[in-house]
Amino acid sequence: MWEVTLDDTQALALGAGVLGTGGGGNTYIGRIWLERELRLSGKGCRIVDADELADDALAVGIGSMGAPTVGVEKLDAREEYLPIVRALGQHVGKPIDALVIGEIGGANSLIPLIAGLQLGLPVVDGDGMGRAFPELQMDNFSITGISTSPFGLGDSHGNTVIFQRVDSPFRAEQYGRALTIEMGGSAALAMPTMTGRQMKASLIRGTLSLTRRLGHALLDARRRSADPAEVVARLANGRVLFRGKITDVRRETVRGFARGHLKIAGFGESGELMEIVFQNEHLIAWHNGDVVCTVPDLVSILNLDDGEPIGTEMLRYGLRVAVIGMPAPRELKTPAALRLVGPAAFGYDVPFVPMPGHLL
Repeated sequence: MWEVTLDDTQALALGAGVLGTGGGGNTYIGRIWLERELRLSGKGCRIVDADELADDALAVGIGSMGAPTVGVEKLDAREEYLPIVRALGQHVGKPIDALVIGEIGGANSLIPLIAGLQLGLPVVDGDGMGRAFPELQMDNFSITGISTSPFGLGDSHGNTVIFQRVDSPFRAEQYGRALTIEMGGSAALAMPTMTGRQMKASLIRGTLSLTRRLGHALLDARRRSADPAEVVARLANGRVLFRGKITDVRRETVRGFARGHLKIAGFGESGELMEIVFQNEHLIAWHNGDVVCTVPDLVSILNLDDGEPIGTEMLRYGLRVAVIGMPAPRELKTPAALRLVGPAAFGYDVPFVPMPGHLL
């Protein structure tokens, strides 16, 4: 067991931005919220290994559902997650024993820590994705057959909805997305509700620790004036794919997602070009027309100078950036997983050619 303290928040936010691949929510907003909760509580958030939970314990995944472009304008209410966690416990007739990070990317890496502090519950070191994905069925809990229901959604007004039964993860995404739009484009999400035994079998382990390591490595690179993109790529078993200036961004919020396309021109007169498409998160990167990285492998964009991860909602013309590619966790590269998180799942007719190695 270890604790998240005020000394960890900057590193966690940076690492979460890297693994968020552009999505998961704005990490600056998540960081200042987490710092406030740490000061109010006067203690750290407890982080436990999955094996520390009993097999019959009850755990629930926590995160925010909605478009990142909405999240920077419509802030969460301070206690948005308390009602849905308590309501789920009442619904199943047993209190929740621990919280699980739904996706280890963006502010969604930090929100479970905030909820853990508010509820006095530990947070498990791991998540369901090993990165961020835009849709509910795109996690290893669903891939391995854990039911998405019951699950809960809540809004900033204290309204709470429990879905007692949905017949598939795709239906959970469909109904949850529609309700999230009605809740203002973002909502507090609690899903899935699972036993300790189920969680241990499906969790992508150690990703919160990895997030902290990535963030501290970035901070160290800044202090040493080292190349932040190279430092991050090395630690994540990836590589730098491109460096250049953003010359075009097309982005719109459609049906609860931030969808778009960007172009990055290489420096000088080289004529080099990288194009990236995204749906909340970066999906596919082309270099001079050739695919160089695609989901479920991670494509992350960093500020060229200081390595600050740039979310899809913050992309703009003129930014000088480095693009890094990182291999996905091994759990996301099985045939069953690729049906849900490979390029075809997003409507792209390109093959998945995995980067060497694994994220963890």
